[in-house]
Amino acid sequence: MRTIVIDDEIAAIENLQILLNKYCEDIEIVATARSAEEGYALIKKEKPELIFLDVEMPHANGFELLKKFKNPSFSVIFTTAYNQYAIQAIKFSALDYLLKPIDVEELITAVSKVDKKSTADDARVDLLMENMDDNAAKRLALPKDGGYSIVKIENIIRCEASDNYTTFHIKDKKPILVSKTLKEFEKLLPKNNFFRVHQSHLININMIEEYYKTDGAYLLMEDGSTVAISRRKKEEFEKLAF
Repeated sequence: MRTIVIDDEIAAIENLQILLNKYCEDIEIVATARSAEEGYALIKKEKPELIFLDVEMPHANGFELLKKFKNPSFSVIFTTAYNQYAIQAIKFSALDYLLKPIDVEELITAVSKVDKKSTADDARVDLLMENMDDNAAKRLALPKDGGYSIVKIENIIRCEASDNYTTFHIKDKKPILVSKTLKEFEKLLPKNNFFRVHQSHLININMIEEYYKTDGAYLLMEDGSTVAISRRKKEEFEKLAF
């Protein structure tokens, strides 16, 4: 897979090259760049299938570079030092990232997930820019039918766990099944609006129609469904919701 590494730190480039050469035999590094401007020119020239893109660089960051490409034909794996805000924006946009210093196992996993047909499509790039510009992300990219469905977070009614899958129940949309655990979305979605009422349910507090304290405590949601509240979560839920 033809690959370009873009990072303003030469040591970071060299370290990633060593790891890729040693552990990812399907990767062919065709060029490296130390700025967004240089990276842009090399992407146009080399037409890579994959780029490793540093988030934080002087003059223009990795997000600004990516924004220059409409309907990119390459996949992207972001690399970043710990920057929670940037990571959240990347996660909401369903794009991949690696934390520096890069862990070998995480690198192998990220590369193995890259499909030559799986690109940083325009919709997810736009969503990433939107999530970076706003104080809080307003939309979320969910994998669906070989592509992605972009949903408004405020329209998510509830998320239901099923083993390692999560079903999203969304206002005026068909349910969307995603191959990620409910725990991952519990960490991602805003805690002031979403609450894990039960092992199998994460609910949007703003989508509650009625709350019943009898029969073990349960909720009637806007979609007409009922969701039980576990006994140990009841007091915490009442403090948050009321």
